[in-house]
Amino acid sequence: MSILVDRTTRVLVQGITGKEGLFHTRQMLGYGTQVVAGVTPGKGGEWAAERVPVFDTVKGAVRTSGANCSVIYVPARFATDAIFEAVDAGISLIACITEGIPVQDMVRVRTYLDQTEARLVGPNCPGLLTPGETSVGIIPGHIARAGSVGVVSRSGTLTYEVLHALKQSGKGASTCVGIGGDPINGTSFVDVLRLFEEDPQTEQVVMIGEIGGADEEEAAEHIADYLSKPVVAFIAGQTAPVGKRMGHAGAIVEGGSGLAADKIAALRQARVQIASHPEEIPSFLN
Repeated sequence: MSILVDRTTRVLVQGITGKEGLFHTRQMLGYGTQVVAGVTPGKGGEWAAERVPVFDTVKGAVRTSGANCSVIYVPARFATDAIFEAVDAGISLIACITEGIPVQDMVRVRTYLDQTEARLVGPNCPGLLTPGETSVGIIPGHIARAGSVGVVSRSGTLTYEVLHALKQSGKGASTCVGIGGDPINGTSFVDVLRLFEEDPQTEQVVMIGEIGGADEEEAAEHIADYLSKPVVAFIAGQTAPVGKRMGHAGAIVEGGSGLAADKIAALRQARVQIASHPEEIPSFLN
């Protein structure tokens, strides 16, 4: 089993005819992902990547293809409307790869999502990967192998490092979820931890956090109260200066809030093992 995506997931690509959308569509198809449709307004009736039909609207694509998952590569100025369109078309899982979406736009998106059953992963995230089954987003499939370790991360680059380290050590992932590091996103650490707790294939969990916000502290509370599976964590940005953003828009320490030391302390209090660097993570796993 896995969480959120598997080989039966039917993927629709919003922004499929753009440079990024087309490149990653080809990568997903090559991995075996069921990419069943694409959407670019004004280009309906064309084909992308030789075999994917293109539609003008998400609703039309869903009606024809039966897509139940959307991945968004459109520019930031159009991404908010793309998310709204996917939700309104009945898509249950939306992965938004786009970075640079204004916080005020994400406030509107989150308010709307909270009134629906749709789940958004991202924005500004690498997407999802269930090794050996399907890739939705930009996580390179070849760096991971199937296994029993659930991976959830705020950092795209560190996600790749951890998956590769697991593979090199002979371990594999059940599903990897890159939730993104923006201040407001659609899916939190706690959301994914709940899913991993319910997944019989996932026996252990790796959590990759970073400075800024309080998501890791909230995750620590959840782990202490509800999670029965062992967790190993790494927190990036431990040497970041106060007031300087490191990478993601949400990765900033302000007024003493969001410090790596506080996150590490909260996780240790919840009996989470803390790695000093990503390559060390496999040594903590059974």
